[in-house]
Amino acid sequence: MTQKQMRVVLATTNSHKLDELQRMLADSPIELVMPPHVIEVDETGETFRENARLKARTYARLLGEPTLADDSGLSVDALDGRPGVHSARYAGNNATDADRNRKLLGELIDVPDSERGASFHCALILAWPGGDELTVEGLVSGRILHEPRGDHGFGYDPVFYVPALDKTFAELTTEEKNAHSHRAKAASLLIEALQHAPAGR
Repeated sequence: MTQKQMRVVLATTNSHKLDELQRMLADSPIELVMPPHVIEVDETGETFRENARLKARTYARLLGEPTLADDSGLSVDALDGRPGVHSARYAGNNATDADRNRKLLGELIDVPDSERGASFHCALILAWPGGDELTVEGLVSGRILHEPRGDHGFGYDPVFYVPALDKTFAELTTEEKNAHSHRAKAASLLIEALQHAPAGR
């Protein structure tokens, strides 16, 4: 299934997410594109799924096109699940990735390795203007290092270590990350769901 059959807007202004998801959905019927303009969505949900649904439904309704929305983030056990749905705004609205990682490491400075468990979550929701939806979620478990490692990826990738891979997300090649990340797992589930979805939504 390689022929593109459906143009889908990605509800984001994050070019990194577009690049990643385009690669992950390369063998799906989806042709993923950026929106023609920014649509502000108040992400008031308490879960990744709720926020993804808010974005997907809003874009689909206002643009009149099928829309894919991603809401992803990092949950740290020692911080009672924070930063969670606030991952992108954890260090303030204008903070850089480095600012967010610095704040996170500062909050964990006295936490031992055995208590630095964390997980990356991704909720993907594909919404059609008529109201139909597909919802999938992916998760990867790991732990937070004491300092960043690696030059790839973005966000919290340099401090998120996956023991099974013996690497941080920022040390993975694009191909490795696209095979093992939370977003990759969700994208794989979306492709599977599309194979069983009714045609002509």
